[in-house]
This record gives sequence, structure tokens and C-alpha cells, in this order.
Amino acid sequence: MKNFFLLIVSLIFSLASIAQTKVSGMVKDDLGGEVPFANVIFKNSTEGTITNEDGRFYLESDKRYHTLVVSFIGYATQEIELTRSVMYDLEVVLPEGEQLKEVIVYTGRQSKKNNPAIDILRKIWERKRSNGVKQFKQYEYDKYEKIEFDLNTIDSALIQSRLFRGMEFMFEEVDTSRVTGKTYLPIFINEAFSKVYGDNEINKEKEELLGNKNSGFSSNQSIVGFVQDLYADYDIYDNYLKFFDKSFVSPLSKTGIDTYNYVLNDSAFIDNKWCYNIVYYPRRKSELTFKGDFWVNDTTYAIKDINLQVTKSANINWVKEIYIEQQFDVVNDSTLLLKRDYMLTDFALNKKEKSRGVYGKRTTLFDNYIFDREKPSELYKKEVDDFDPDIYERDDAFWEENRLESLNKDEAGVYKLLDTLKTVPKFRRLYNAASIIASGYVEFDQLNLDYGPIFSTFGFNDVEGVRIRVGGRTYFGRNDPWRIEGYTAYGFKDQKFKYGISGKWLLDKKSRLIISAGNRRDVEQTGVSLSATTDVLGRSFASSSLLAGGDNSRLTNINLTTATIGLEPFKNVRFDVTGIYKTFKTASPETFSLEYEDPNSPGNFSSELKQSELNLRLSLTPKRKTLGYGVERKDVNDDHSRIFLNYTKGLDGFIGDGFDYDKIQLYYVQPWQIGGFGRLTTSLEMGKTYGEVPLPLLSVVPGNQTYFSIYNTFNLLDFYEFVTDEYASFHAEHNFNGRLFSRIPGLRKLNLREFVGLRGVWGSISDGNRALNVRAFETLPVNPNAIAPNDKIYYEYSFGVGNIFKVFRLDFNFRGNYFENPDARRFNVTGSFGFFF
Repeated sequence: MKNFFLLIVSLIFSLASIAQTKVSGMVKDDLGGEVPFANVIFKNSTEGTITNEDGRFYLESDKRYHTLVVSFIGYATQEIELTRSVMYDLEVVLPEGEQLKEVIVYTGRQSKKNNPAIDILRKIWERKRSNGVKQFKQYEYDKYEKIEFDLNTIDSALIQSRLFRGMEFMFEEVDTSRVTGKTYLPIFINEAFSKVYGDNEINKEKEELLGNKNSGFSSNQSIVGFVQDLYADYDIYDNYLKFFDKSFVSPLSKTGIDTYNYVLNDSAFIDNKWCYNIVYYPRRKSELTFKGDFWVNDTTYAIKDINLQVTKSANINWVKEIYIEQQFDVVNDSTLLLKRDYMLTDFALNKKEKSRGVYGKRTTLFDNYIFDREKPSELYKKEVDDFDPDIYERDDAFWEENRLESLNKDEAGVYKLLDTLKTVPKFRRLYNAASIIASGYVEFDQLNLDYGPIFSTFGFNDVEGVRIRVGGRTYFGRNDPWRIEGYTAYGFKDQKFKYGISGKWLLDKKSRLIISAGNRRDVEQTGVSLSATTDVLGRSFASSSLLAGGDNSRLTNINLTTATIGLEPFKNVRFDVTGIYKTFKTASPETFSLEYEDPNSPGNFSSELKQSELNLRLSLTPKRKTLGYGVERKDVNDDHSRIFLNYTKGLDGFIGDGFDYDKIQLYYVQPWQIGGFGRLTTSLEMGKTYGEVPLPLLSVVPGNQTYFSIYNTFNLLDFYEFVTDEYASFHAEHNFNGRLFSRIPGLRKLNLREFVGLRGVWGSISDGNRALNVRAFETLPVNPNAIAPNDKIYYEYSFGVGNIFKVFRLDFNFRGNYFENPDARRFNVTGSFGFFF
């Protein structure tokens, strides 16, 4: 191991010599304090960087430079002689500079008035809509994207750790980051080559993927989905740049002058164009901001080069560093086009300087621009399924021809490295463990079966007591045209087995014509969702909650059989027709009744319901992105709206007895990104049942007796506290993403996040349905005079604090009215946990 380590060390130093100049260090003032956001540049060049909030910097270049220039407004500029090509841990002291009478010196917080940098910024705003490809009627270009993941901060302790014992050979490819100066080891790479077409007259754009290749994880849905969602496209001219579900204020934003300090730092010729250099840094800490600089042309006011680095105090989890640089190419006197976009993200458990993590790097190159060549409008029509397996099987000749930037030695070695690691048993175990946590399934590749979901193995309720569940599914790959899944469960209190099984088959990929069928016999907490579902294996969260309060015995024995045929004639527009047969019977006769008066035999009551239904469903999910082209697809993004229109026809006497009724329901969810003020999520539900039906077919306002915060439920309502046959419900929740707490000194460093919520529902129930279910209502926690909230709108409001220890959230819920209901809860605290950026 010692000899191996010496080999690694020698390899690191030999690789370090490839880049001609490498420097790192810290900038301080003459009193020993750090100087954040100081300008560090190689003399007689435009290659430079800005110190971070701790005054640290790292800079490298492929060229050999002999002098480093360090400057900051209000301090005397220092020139550091570079006696060697690699010089780390420099300490640069900036003495206080002289303030000349005829020169305005900007220090710290910059003025918005008489600031030439802001005058230039206003010119950028005026011209931004006429820059780049927006100048032309039509455009097309080639796009090459390379995404890479690397282990970083490679040292002897990591190499010799038990985690990597038996895999030491992988460290032969260690390199040094040109942005942070840390050592790293490439472990994953994904390449994509596309042709992009756009038409500004009809405001349409289409990206046609021509080739895709990655280093060995293409069969894993979770990893591929994470990679696909990780790096969304962005435009630096937009007011806000969205990364990791956070909106960062762009330094070119019109709101930037209230967020950033701007300093006109330099001017020079770049590609024979006279450009101004503007340095910017945030006015306040803990906000979602950048620091960096940009070069802007003096006539077009188009950006020539820009770099953005997220400030260390920004309220974002699991990310220590985000660095972005874009380069624009001069086409003619009035046109600058994006040539290269580079983004580096340092994922880590904390933001300590020496903490280890994983680099995520995306490099995108653009070339072969063609303008004003009109294309038929059919080109921009989005296909429901555009999967072409040949795209993922391109040969080496294709990539040699279409890579706009050659792979370096380390990147090319990743493909071989992953192939080798897959043969190492220990790596397979680590990979499988990560896959289980991410997907919830244990893979048995040789059997083409997955066991799970493992998180549903244990449960508890008042009827079943402790419940154990085992299940699985067929899995040949993420694009399987068919899939079968099932489970069985056993309750130790009721001593009964339950089961569920379903199958689905993709008949036509172009229209996504799918048929499915299934049957489930189980114990369930009904009435926890207003909108109907046809998911035969779906079981409500309240059916087996380990942590719940109050009486949880109002459960139902359900036998559900469904058969569905559906298709997607247009992208993200789906139609489904489902035939349903279901029976309901109380699972706890002592505490809960489903008895209803038999309409054909007045005075006689039935305790079991058998019902046949026909369900028609329209689903609209505009701007939804999905992963996979098989019978099941995985949603990649959650920033799209969802609209569901549902019609159910109850069939009397189709199979056994039943009720003839009609039900119409609308469900609409809309997320709203409100710039730097966070994200608002709203939902609206409306429905009406025509006809008299038993309790299981009515619309129960969803309560929540668990200790978890669950969106679209009412945290202070008990199950079945309100029952309706006509309703309208509204939910709103806003996540400020720490915007308010970041301005409070005592809370700023905790990076907490604020939530506010408002929920309301109105509903009514007919006298006929009251009379039909009189015995069932007697066992519910309802006020006989307020079975439905029709006298006034029932409402709740809540205040939440999230990002506690990065994973926990607490919501403080307050009831607004209907305090006269039996055992009404006025206040409670619910919580949730999860991993969010």
C-alpha cells in the first residue's frame, strides 16, 4: 500500500505539471482579516477569479504566467511574483490604499447612484432581448453536452480506508480541479449530441437527440433520473436562475442592483472587441446569490464572458460550491453567440473547507449556427414517444465525428473504469445498497425480479395491529413493455392475510396505449382523498401509520377489481377508461358502521356494499418531463401543473346489487416560482355526486390523524369528521426558502426555511344521503348539525420551520372554526423529513 500511495502522489504531481500555472491561497488586509471578493488575475491576461467569503482563492491556466495581480477597491494593488508554475497556500496582504481627491473609491456596500457599472448594467437590460439567437427569425445549431461525476478531495486517508479496500486501482486516474484546486477521481460520464431548431416568430424550439452514451448506469432509473434533472437549462439574462429547485438572483437581473454590489474593474480588447469588466458580489449574506465578474461589449452590450460562483453562505443543502462560466463567440459586429457553458457543483455533507464530496460537472458546447432557414411547423410538434434505441448505441466513429470537445485521458478512462469496477464484488455491494435506498427495491438481476418497496414492510393500525408486508415486481429493465407486481400482508391482531396483484402492458409506444388489470383484498382507511383513484395497489398513508393520534379504527375491508385501457394521443394528455367492481365492509363493527338503508326495501339496512362503476379520466400534465419509454415512466420534474377531470358512472345491477349515480370531479395543482421569494403550491378540488349513495361512495373531507405533515389533507380534522356529496377545497403552501430568516442575525447561520399554509373547504350533503346513512353517521366523529361544512367554509392555517438539521420540518397548525365539533382539535404540531437542496 505504501508503494501504491507513493505512485499516486507522483501521479498527482505529474498531472499537476500539465497545467502551466496553478496558484492558491488567502487574501488578508494589513490587520489580518480576510478580504472576500477580491480580484485575483494573472498579469496581462483576462484569466482570473474572485476570492470567496473567507478570502480564499484558486486559479489555474494552461499558459505559464510569472505574476499574479491581487486587488480590491479601497486597498493597494499587490503583484506577486510566481517563481514556480505551481504555488499553493500563498498569503497575500493588501495594505489600505490612498484615496485620491479626483477618484471615487467604492468600498464595501456600493452606491446605486453615479456608479458607472450600474449605468452599463442598464444598457444590458435594454439590449438583452435583441442579443444572441433572438436577433434572427429562425436558428439551428449543434449542441454537445458532457456530464461528469467525480469523487473529490482524494488523499491517503481515503485511499487507504476500508471503504475502498480491494478497489485501490481506481485511484490511478486522479486529477486536480482547475476551479477549486482539489484532487478528484472521475467515476461517471454521460455524453449527448443534439441538433437544436428554433423559430422566434412562432416562439417554438425543439432539441433532437442524435446520440447518447454513458459509463454504465443507464439501466438504473434513479441515477439516470437524478442526472437528467440535476442540470436544467438556464439563461443568464433571466432575472432568476433556477438550480436544485432554488431561484438564484442573476447578476444581470433588473433586481440585481438591490441584491449585488457592482464595480467597474477594468477594460480591455477581447477578440478585437473593446469590453468592460464588472465585478459583482452580494450585499447580504445567506441569500441565494453569486459572486464573480463579467466582460461586456461596449457597443452591443452583450456578454462576452461571465463567471458566477454561489456564495458560501447561500441557504442550500448538500452543496458546497457552484461555479458557472459562459463564453460567447463574436460572429460579427452586432452578434455574440453562446459558445461554451461550464458548470461545476461540489456536493458535500457540509461546507467545511476540507470536507470530501462529489463533483458534478456539466460542459455544453454550441457550434455550427445557421440562421433564417425556415423549417416546417410540423418539426416542432412534440411526439408522445420519440424513443429510438439506436441513439443509445452509437459507435466510436459517431462520437469522434460529433464531439465538439475531445475527452481528456481521465474522462476517456471512466468507461473502462466502470466496466472494471462492476466485476469487483465490493463495488457491486455498495452500488446495490445505494440503489435500494434510492428506489426502495432490492434487485435480483438473475431472476428479473425486484423485492419491495422495503419501506412498506412494517405497519400498524388499530384493526390489524402490527402488520408485515412482502411484495415484488418483474423488472427486466427501465423500458419494459409489461410489468407484473403484487404483495401479501398479514395482521397479527386480526390474524388475516391480505393480497394485491396487478399487471400492465404497453401495446403501442407511439400512442402509449396501455391495458392493465388487478385485484386487491385489504384493510384500508378510506376517505383520505377527495379525488378518486383507480390505482388498484395504491393504499392510503393512514391505513398503516406507525405514528398516529386518536381513534384509528374506522377502517374498511375492501375488495377492489379494476380493468383499464388508456392512451396518450398528445404529449402529456392522457385518456383512461376503467371498469371497476368493489365491495366494502367495515373492518371494526364495534366502532365503525357502513350500514345504509336499502332503497328497494325501506326499513331494512345492509352492512356490505357491492358496486360496479365505469370511470372516465382525462389527465393534463403540461411541461412534464419523464424518464423511460416502457409501460412505466418516472417523472423527472415537479414544477409542472397537473389537471385531472374525472367522471364516474355507478352501475345498478351490473354485477350484483349497486347504486345508479353520477360523480364529476376536478383536481388542479399548480406550482408557482415567485422569483427570489420562493415557491407557492396551490391546489383546487371540486366535485359533486348526483344521486343517493352509501358512505363509501360519498366524498369525505380528508383528515389527518398522523403526526406527519401531508399536503392536501386537513391536519386538524379527524377521519370522517366532514362528509359531503358536493364540495370545493383549496390548499396553498408557500416556501420562502429562508428569505425571511436570512435577514435575522440570530437565525441567519442556521439556514432555516419558512413555510406558511392556508387550507379551506366548503361542502354540503343532501337530506336524502343523510337519511340513507343515518346509522353509519352515528358512528362518525361528526356534529349532527354540521356533517358537511356548508354553514361556513372550514379553514386551517399553519406556520412551518424547515431545514432543521437539514432534514426535518415542523408545522404549527391552527384550526379556524367549527370548534363545537366533538373533540375538535384547535392546535397541533406535525412534522416531516426528507432530503432537499
